[in-house]
Amino acid sequence: MKTNMDRKKDKLDFMSTCRSYLFTSESVTEGHPDKLADQISDAVLDEALARDDQSKVACETLVSHNLIVIAGEISSKAHLDFFQIIRKVLEKVGYGSQETGFALSRCSLMLDLKQQSKEIARAVEEKPGEISIGRGKKEVANDEIGAGDQGLMFGYATDETPELMPLPLMLAHRLVMKADELRHAQKISWLCPDGKSQVTVRYEGEKPVAIESVLLSLQHQPHIPSETLSQAIKQEIIEKVIPAELLSSKTEIIINPSGQFTTGGPEADTGLTGRKIIVDTYGGACPHGGGCFSGKDPTKVDRSGAYAARYIAKNIVAARLAHRCTVQLSYAIGRSQPTSLTVNTHGTGNIPDREIEEAVRKIFPLTPGKIIDELKLQRPIYSLTSVYGHFGRNLPEFTWEYTDRMEALRSYLKK
Repeated sequence: MKTNMDRKKDKLDFMSTCRSYLFTSESVTEGHPDKLADQISDAVLDEALARDDQSKVACETLVSHNLIVIAGEISSKAHLDFFQIIRKVLEKVGYGSQETGFALSRCSLMLDLKQQSKEIARAVEEKPGEISIGRGKKEVANDEIGAGDQGLMFGYATDETPELMPLPLMLAHRLVMKADELRHAQKISWLCPDGKSQVTVRYEGEKPVAIESVLLSLQHQPHIPSETLSQAIKQEIIEKVIPAELLSSKTEIIINPSGQFTTGGPEADTGLTGRKIIVDTYGGACPHGGGCFSGKDPTKVDRSGAYAARYIAKNIVAARLAHRCTVQLSYAIGRSQPTSLTVNTHGTGNIPDREIEEAVRKIFPLTPGKIIDELKLQRPIYSLTSVYGHFGRNLPEFTWEYTDRMEALRSYLKK
């Protein structure tokens, strides 16, 4: 028998599937200062893992117009040349002078790094209840390692796009990807590295039906007339990315609304690791646990737990058990089993959420060690994740995007 709370939830779910509303997401180019910091942090992590796959890294980066600061904890057998790591990132992005927004030759590099706390190392490497001060290091199988910190993580999937991601975010990512592509190919030679996008979509219930507005702010060289800039961005980026059937005469196109955008990158704004966590995840379409990903090795559940949550949510939607799904995981430092697992299909599921949760516990890796092993997270793959989002991209390195557990879910839930 349904309780009053159940009836209230049913009513809310029904209303959410029927009402019309707008939803907005944004993305940033690879030259945005915060994304530059993310890329440096993940490049440091990749270099450490490439030389020592047991490296423990929590690397934070700050970039300003004349200063780069790298701080945090690194425990690794690898010797890291931070100047060369930074130089490679800047060259890849296209920063080479003060005119483009950043010049390494004018910069000071400040390092403030230490080893990972011994207390944290013991909590990760020893089973709960076995931790003792002064004990010698022992080898621990990956499936026994504890979480490197406490925290909560969310994963999300929706069938509104082929990638099982929210449409506003996917379009926002594609706009800045296209801008970066054209800049690197010199097809729009006057574009510079910094930029942001924003897409607002109109929904009717769960279905996206129209693009309400598209906003692009892209850094450019000073000599370009506004009309030339607007026309090129509209024709070569917006019209090539946004599906024509979602555009109409009512769609508002906004290009560089502040006017000139010639000063960008760290020359214009300070960048910090982890300041674009909504861009990195689901564009605001689901909750966020608060922890960023970049610069953290996979024993940090902020990263590995979030990847596992996406893996679970995506397989649930890919298996057509629901149209939309949010998964929450939480962990305690030193413990291997999650302190909670919650599956919410937002009233779109064809099987009760509690039954899906039961199946998830049987089928998916949930301890940090098993997540690391099964998703192959001890590889130097993280520079790929540091721009254009960690989810919804069909790359072989992104194992958390695989839908290889659909059939196992379906089979289990038929019992």
